[in-house]
Amino acid sequence: MTETWNLDSLDNIGGHKTEKIGEPKLEKTSKGDSVIFDGIGSGLIVHSNPLRNAEAITIEIIFNPANSSSPNNIEQRFVHFQNLKNENSRILIELRLTKDNQWFLDTFIKSDDAALTLYAEKYPHPLDQWHHVALVYENGIMKHFVNQVEEMSGNVNYVPIEAADTSIGMRINKVSWFKGAIKTLRVSDKALSPSEFLYL
Repeated sequence: MTETWNLDSLDNIGGHKTEKIGEPKLEKTSKGDSVIFDGIGSGLIVHSNPLRNAEAITIEIIFNPANSSSPNNIEQRFVHFQNLKNENSRILIELRLTKDNQWFLDTFIKSDDAALTLYAEKYPHPLDQWHHVALVYENGIMKHFVNQVEEMSGNVNYVPIEAADTSIGMRINKVSWFKGAIKTLRVSDKALSPSEFLYL
């Protein structure tokens, strides 16, 4: 099963009601309607878990991270799936800003006693451009991709996340704010290959 959330509303995403934090804005961009986050205190919480009980997953995001001079924007946890009853059951898609005004991807799976971070500091990318990122997991192997190119992989024992909420533009506890635009979040219950990813 695949669930695609186009961020073309502030009140309803993918058929699920949202909780607005701060003042995210809906704007038309070169990619169509997208939600703009200010990097200060805006975000969305979707009371739904598109991961469900999937044992293999692909998480894709089409987004445009913005330049920022604020030290508060160095670490931006812009998509977060969190089990409501177990803080040790979560997945985060993050970025880090560099001193030369670029960004790199940081992905994280925490599954009870197992955890893995893929911190791709050797793979910087330009800000203020549209990008596609993907986290793929299957059979104990986690990988992440930027613009269809695999950057890092590793081993982690993932247990499917149940009864979760999803935050967009921030960590679910309302820190690590994202600055920029997010167009689409898609979750599939299988490990997709780059040729099957969303078209940027």
